Amino acid sequence: MEAQGVLDGLRSRVLLPRRAGRAPRAFGWALPTAVLCGYGFFASLRPSEPFLTPYLLGPDKNLTETQVFNEIYPVWTYSYLVLLFPVFLATDYLRYKPVILLQGLSLIVTWFMLLYAEGLLAIQFLEFFYGLVTATEIAYYSYIYSVVDLTLYQKVTSYCRSATLVGFTVGSVSGQILVSVFDWPLFNLNVISLTAVSVAFAMAWFLPMPQKSLFFHHRQSSTQEERVDIVKVIKELWQDFLLCYSSRPLLCWSVWWALSTCGYFQVINYAQGLWEKVLPSQTSPIYNGGVEAVSTLLGAVAVFVVGYIKTSWATWGEIALAMFSLCIAAAVYIMDSVHNIWVCYASYIVFRIVYMLLITIATFQIATNLSVERYALVFGVNTFIALALQTLLTLIVVDAKGLGLDIFTQFMIYAGYFAAIAVVFFISGTCSIIRKSWKKERRNEATTDGA
Repeated sequence: MEAQGVLDGLRSRVLLPRRAGRAPRAFGWALPTAVLCGYGFFASLRPSEPFLTPYLLGPDKNLTETQVFNEIYPVWTYSYLVLLFPVFLATDYLRYKPVILLQGLSLIVTWFMLLYAEGLLAIQFLEFFYGLVTATEIAYYSYIYSVVDLTLYQKVTSYCRSATLVGFTVGSVSGQILVSVFDWPLFNLNVISLTAVSVAFAMAWFLPMPQKSLFFHHRQSSTQEERVDIVKVIKELWQDFLLCYSSRPLLCWSVWWALSTCGYFQVINYAQGLWEKVLPSQTSPIYNGGVEAVSTLLGAVAVFVVGYIKTSWATWGEIALAMFSLCIAAAVYIMDSVHNIWVCYASYIVFRIVYMLLITIATFQIATNLSVERYALVFGVNTFIALALQTLLTLIVVDAKGLGLDIFTQFMIYAGYFAAIAVVFFISGTCSIIRKSWKKERRNEATTDGA
């Protein structure tokens, strides 16, 4: 369920200033940044999360595999999709802080219910609240840009992403140590998670209230409250949408983003279920926390390294997407077909590293020449499309009301899904290279004739 957190950790690396401004005094940005980083660290410090599936299937909740995989987990996907757009608008309209508080409260409700809720319906409500948690993450990743100067965007972005990354890693590692070394029950890990998110909720109250936002509140509010024309803002967003997606390169990278993110969400949301089938946690030691920590850290290294890769993405971008998508398909196929837990773990790590590398490249390419406002819009649209596709895939493949396929068949479908993405982009990239070659030849011929 930490899919969106990883993706958010990548996307705002490119929200850099488009114009210069005067930097505020140190205390003007240091306080909100420190409080927000503290919130992000404790909100991500959830040692029980890598062990969610074993916990639900174990004696604490005593749910069946069909209930967990086909009736409970799909609720998160549906909730996230339904809540994303209204939360996107509400976040900007309410100026971030109230939505951050809502996220903190939703985290508390989610982990309180994990501890004490019983039965299928109660756990499904829990998944709805977790959908609210992930939908409101946009407030955390947007808040800081409303309270600091443009010249500080890169610095504060780095701090905020690092806080969530460190929190998630510390949580995963500590959870693995407590389970493997000290033989702690999973219930106790959830107690630690509830304590951490409660601390995060308390810290959120100390965030200064922003006076402006990207769309609804462009200017600092004065003593007389600014009147906002919501219809006008939505019309402006629609015009920006048409303008942004009229660019073929942006459309190409956005299509890959939406398609691959859909598959990525599915794989990481159900990976624990696959591992549970390969090696049941009730009879064998598991290392889910360690795997999540390693894949996150190596993914972060890949994200850092990609910034130094020099290539013509305009020419070779689609071919690169095709080749790496094929690598992802192979990793998912191996994870599904070789029923060895260590092979599953290794394939999962490769899967996450390659995806995080590619999504970072896509982020860079999409953000080129876009303002912060238009980048936020494009990201929101791409994420919404990804969730719509994921909802369709979940409804058909996973949900008990659809085909309700077993976990191994699901992962075989996901491998085929990424292979299809690779084929589509290989064909598109090849055609694009051929067209550019023809145009170059015609220009050369015209130059020769003119001479």
